[in-house]
Amino acid sequence: MTAIDLGLPGLGGVPTEDGPQKAKDYKSDQEVRWCPGCGDYVVLNAVQSFLPTLGLKRENIVFVSGIGCSSRFPYYMNTYGMHSIHGRAPAIATGLAVARPDLSVWVVTGDGDALSIGGNHLIHTLRRNVNLKILLFNNRIYGLTKGQYSPTSEAGKVTKSTPSGSLDHPFNPVSLALGAEASFVGRAMDSDRVGLTDVLRQAAEHRGSALVEIYQNCPIFNDGAFDVLKDADSAAQRIIPVEHGKPIVFGGGEHAVVRRGFGLAVARTSEVDAADVVVHDAGDLELGFALSRLSTQDLTHVVTGVFRRSARETYDDAARAQVERAKAARPANLASLLRGKDTWTVA
Repeated sequence: MTAIDLGLPGLGGVPTEDGPQKAKDYKSDQEVRWCPGCGDYVVLNAVQSFLPTLGLKRENIVFVSGIGCSSRFPYYMNTYGMHSIHGRAPAIATGLAVARPDLSVWVVTGDGDALSIGGNHLIHTLRRNVNLKILLFNNRIYGLTKGQYSPTSEAGKVTKSTPSGSLDHPFNPVSLALGAEASFVGRAMDSDRVGLTDVLRQAAEHRGSALVEIYQNCPIFNDGAFDVLKDADSAAQRIIPVEHGKPIVFGGGEHAVVRRGFGLAVARTSEVDAADVVVHDAGDLELGFALSRLSTQDLTHVVTGVFRRSARETYDDAARAQVERAKAARPANLASLLRGKDTWTVA
């Protein structure tokens, strides 16, 4: 079957026949158990409100998670789901995507789950371009295990596991994903419902591996990590929203992104020629990577939106096509297999 046979080009899945769905249709009967004020609530509500617009049957949608606070997600979705093991959600989801093209497969993970023990699974899923969507909740801390530093914690971070400050250099998840040549990479914030929904929609429509990093506040162990991006006085000067085909300007048009040598820089719009302002091209991997490096750990500038969206063959489509070619070239014959030369005797 082709992607179009199965529903939306990006998602897979099967169109619903029961009429329009609502957010409440995606809410399970389980009590949501996150700490009061956790950013996960906002993301959950955004996803539950967004999924009905895709027009897919709930029984053909599956959420796979690893270990961590974010990994409770499947319990709260009235779809199929699996709470798997630490860091292995992308591997399990890959098997589902390859074996079941009728499913819309989503992975929910955190910065610790995805980038520490699950790092290899993540980068290989992205480079293979498996048709699944990965939501990476980044709160820059280990929340479930009570506040140890994570792969995205800033250098010098004082936590229970680093009482004298972390010595590690943190990952930039967007740079990592682009380095693995992911065909879709985006970033949004839990507090920006409109921006988050827009990036989720584009990820859903994309056929291939889509990674969406979501800045998410942990009110218990890392409260206020992203407050400067939510403060009305400072957010406009820090957040750089990008949209394909449009000049990259922000701060009410006061600032713009321009090229400086082999990289990018921020300049006052009034001090540069309009022709020097970078126009975003989501198909340009090098530009996407340069934008990811413009985002700083101290949040002086943070790029949001879709960094890259590029079409190429997916791993699961290629795997199924390979199986079909093998069947056509050599039809299955159990008798010849059992009586063939590739047998041996165990004494």
